[in-house]
Amino acid sequence: MSQTAASKVVVLGDGSWGTTLALVLAKNGVEVCLWSAFPEQSVELRENRENKRFLPGVKLPENMSFSADPTTAAEGAELAVSVVPTQFLRSVAERFEDALPGTMPVVTATKGIEIETFQHPLKILQEVLGERDYCVLTGPSHAEEVARGLPASVVSASKNPELAAKVQATFNCDTLRVYVSDDPEGAELAGALKNVIALAAGICDGLELGDNAKAALISRGMVEIARFGRSRGGKAETFFGLAGLGDLVTTCCSKHSRNRSVGEAIGRGETLKEILARMEMVAEGVWTTKALFGPESLISDDELPIAKQVHEILFEEKDVRLAVQDLMRRAPASEMGDLFGEMR
Repeated sequence: MSQTAASKVVVLGDGSWGTTLALVLAKNGVEVCLWSAFPEQSVELRENRENKRFLPGVKLPENMSFSADPTTAAEGAELAVSVVPTQFLRSVAERFEDALPGTMPVVTATKGIEIETFQHPLKILQEVLGERDYCVLTGPSHAEEVARGLPASVVSASKNPELAAKVQATFNCDTLRVYVSDDPEGAELAGALKNVIALAAGICDGLELGDNAKAALISRGMVEIARFGRSRGGKAETFFGLAGLGDLVTTCCSKHSRNRSVGEAIGRGETLKEILARMEMVAEGVWTTKALFGPESLISDDELPIAKQVHEILFEEKDVRLAVQDLMRRAPASEMGDLFGEMR
């Protein structure tokens, strides 16, 4: 479906990925305003033309504007892109209730689950901003690489095919190839849960368990994500595309992955408190893990075995080697179960 690109976009959130998406839009000739929650940061971005805190060394073009005021940032925009960390999303969305017209579509590019409610970003935005068209933009896309023009591919997923195509046309360029999907829920759940598996992959690296162990972990993690996502309305094939498998491999293996790095430090003996104290950016997988097994959770003990062990390591001080043993000693099972049963 052919669609024209949006002419003006407001990006909510000046972290590394929000800044990178605004940069892609600006390079595509789209008028873009990057909103920051902090007025002083907005001024610094405008004066330095560089996000020294989250994306150092990348110059921001003159056709990018910056604001800390929701109304000013959203004025004249025909598309809003939310790149706010999940645990802060609800409060930020509330600040934009009056700034975003009811007909303006909203794209979410955040990966996570809200601890208090067990809701993912799409549901949070729907609750706060009401009925309108929504789209999920997700996939293997480290900001450090995309911002420097290295090739990447992502998925634009929406129940409205025209919006999915519009987002595709708006972001697609020589270095960022965008595909469309009609499964936003599946795409978003894949993006949230892969961060939890990446923590486990990092622990595997920290323990120096080897390539075989990590390959098994990623493969079984993929099945775990797909089984969970499908049971909650996602399509099985979504989890084996860019939003699922593609993003999982990148996050579990990349030097840029904050979640993998946190897990590696855990595997080497550091505590979660020590790690988070020195981090500038958000490792969404930590809070997604906490949300998965929080008070609103209805997850059974066998539904997410890897994620459950990660939770016990992070929040119940379980010994990492004991967690590995418990995973290896689980009852024998078939590899895929009935995951693809309805697709055959």
